[in-house]
Formats: sequence, structure tokens, C-alpha cells
Amino acid sequence: MTQQKGSNLSNATNQSKNTKAMTEQQVLIAGGGHVGLSFALLLAHHGIGSTLLEKMSYPTISPSDDAKRRHYLDSRNTALSRRTVQIYQEIGLWDELQSHACRIDAVQISEQGSFGRAQLNKAEERVESFGQVMENAWLGRKLLLAAQQEPLITLIDNANVTAVAQQNDMVTLSFSRHSEKDDEQQLQGSVLVACDGRDSTVRQLLNIGTTTYDYQQTAIVGVVETDKPHEHVAIERFSPAGPLAVLPLTDPEGDGNDDYQKGYRRSVVWVCPTGEETQYLEDDAHFLATLQQAFGARAGTFIAAGRRGAYPLTRVLADKQVEGRCVIMGNAAHTLHPVAGQGFNLCMRDAHVLAQMMSRQVLKGADIGDTQLLKRYEKARQTDQKRVIRFCDAVVHGFTHPNPAVKLARNVALVAFDKLPNIKPLIANYAMGLKS
Repeated sequence: MTQQKGSNLSNATNQSKNTKAMTEQQVLIAGGGHVGLSFALLLAHHGIGSTLLEKMSYPTISPSDDAKRRHYLDSRNTALSRRTVQIYQEIGLWDELQSHACRIDAVQISEQGSFGRAQLNKAEERVESFGQVMENAWLGRKLLLAAQQEPLITLIDNANVTAVAQQNDMVTLSFSRHSEKDDEQQLQGSVLVACDGRDSTVRQLLNIGTTTYDYQQTAIVGVVETDKPHEHVAIERFSPAGPLAVLPLTDPEGDGNDDYQKGYRRSVVWVCPTGEETQYLEDDAHFLATLQQAFGARAGTFIAAGRRGAYPLTRVLADKQVEGRCVIMGNAAHTLHPVAGQGFNLCMRDAHVLAQMMSRQVLKGADIGDTQLLKRYEKARQTDQKRVIRFCDAVVHGFTHPNPAVKLARNVALVAFDKLPNIKPLIANYAMGLKS
């Protein structure tokens, strides 16, 4: 089905209906996942209209739908940094999201079979929390509902992008529909932002290459239940196979904030060498026993596991993120290792900066698709992006290197991180996205 407001897809119709828009300029967005929807909502917050195309079919939902958690042990989850939470607060969406969010009050870091360990505590760092963990299904539902209700956003699903053409003052996006045998349709806008994933069609159509690195690892992602309440503690554990994480989650009827809803659900990211994932996907008892061996008693006893998904881990970096009037964003620009949960939060900071830059351009009466503006955006985001990429790779390679000297060095570093003053606040601020 097509989730849109109005049947005529012409640029003129979109402009006339967007009565709240600060500008008649239109942004085209390819890819309607979490990043694409969030970017459209950020633009709308600044009074900028957009048309968003998604290749999948959006579900039919309404604000009155039952929002209870139907899949108690069956969901993917995202760790939202404090900066990402602040961004959703800015656009007035956090109140809708937070009922299904579980805050992280402390982070425990250790390596299996070694002495090094460290802990971050919100009281010591004087923060409300280090972030929030949320089920992807809930985040996506709320983002889609907000976009459907926003008159500045036109949603078109079941849309396959087939061509991109650029002119001096506009970009033309061609697409076809899955469910209809219509001829190819076209949209025109001032700028095109591609949020269409790791294997981005738009990036390929623009002949933008990528630099890839196969970690030869697969992430097993799912939800487990323990006999010990999580107490809002995230546990990062490093094993010879790779980095592991257990994150606190809300329970079906609460978020672990009182004695009746202590919080026994946890999100798990288990990284194993590619080729070994089947045993962890098909055998619950084996999966739980392996987790128990890796984490010991830190999380209590692992007593139940839900359905799990396997995701091969490959770093994919676009060779450039701007081509004329086109911007590459989200996983299309940088797909990272999930260690430390930085990928989505980095994408959100990208989206926030570009929306702000476009808003300032509108206030000056200037072109939001101006190549020089977009190049300034690309340059402005390089420091943050490169730092996060280096950090993720350093953690992955540093904690999987088998050399005994390297192992000793990283455990000494963990102890130093835990004991030396001024280091924790710096690392914590970067992890929370507050220094980018």
C-alpha cells in the first residue's frame, strides 16, 4: 500500500499542500527505515517538506492500535545514546518513545579469563543515564506514525528506485512500484538524501564506490531472560570469539523501575566467527549455556531465549558522501561493527547536522541543494565519523588479538581506565554522543 497524502506525486502538488513549509524547496529521501524517517521528521521540525520512498511495504497502523509488547522474547533492539535521545526530544517525539525505553545507569566492561575490568556509573559521571535501549519494532512504529501524521512528509512505499539524474537546479528520481504495473514515475526535488542501507541503490546509481572490510564475524542478536534483575546495568564482555553485550530491556508491563517490575529481559549481541552461527541459532540450551560460560554470574542465570537473527559483520564506507545534489547517509554512508552500539547514533548525529544546515540555508533564502553547502556538511561530519570508525575497529581488533602481550596491554588499559581520573568522563561523553 502507499502511505501518502494525496494521489498526485507532482512536485507542485507536494508544495501546495505543505502549507506549513518555510520553503517550496523539496527534499527527496530514498530509504524509509529508522534513519530516513528520523531525517524527514527533523526536516519537518524546521519547516522543510520531504517526499520519502521506501522499497518495502509499510504496515497499516493507527495511534489507537494495541501497543503492548506482543513478542516477549522476540525482537531486535537499539541502544540510543544520550545525544540521540536529546534529538528526539527536540522534535517532540521522546514522550511517545520512552514508555518502551530502558535506561542504562551503569556499564560494566571486562574480558573473559582476564583481570582487567572497568565500570561506568551514572552517579559518578553526574548524568541522568548513559542512554536508553529500545525495541526496534516500537521505535519504527512510532517514527512511522509521526511521519504519517506530519503534513510536510509524503510517504511512498513499495517503490524501487531505478534512476537518478541531476540538473543545475534540481535532481530527478525515477522509481517503479512493486504492486502496480504503472510506467516508471518520477519525482523532482532540490536535493536527494539516500538512506537506503548498506547495499544502497542510489549510491550505486551515482557510481560511488565503497571501501569494505569483512570482519569474518557474525552477530547473533536476540532477547534473553535472566533470573536476576538487570538493575539498568549494561555488560560489555570480550571473549576470544569477539565482543559480547547484554543490555537492559523493559519488561512487558514496565521498565524495571519498581519492585513489581524489576526487569528480567535483556538484549544480547553475541559475536562469533562466521560459520559457527548455526549452533547458536537452532539450539536454545546450547546458546544459553554458552552465554553463561562467557558472562559467568554477572547477569545471573540465563533461563530463556527468544528467536535469534544472524547478521554477517562487514564494515562498508562510501568513498564519498556527496555527489552534486545528492547526499549519502545512514548505513549507505557507513555501516559499522555493532560493538559499543555506535552505528545508529552516528547516523542520527549526521541527520541532525544536515537538517540544521538546511534550515539555516532556508532562512537565508538560499538553495538547500547547493553543492557547496552539502560539501560543507560532508567536511563537518568527518571528525566525528572517523573517530567512531577508528574506535570501533580498535575495540574489535584489540580485544580479539591472541598475542599474550597485547592481551596484557589491553587489560592494563582497562584497569587504568577504571582508576585514573579524568579519563572516564572523556570516554563517557564520547560514548554518549555529547562530544562529536
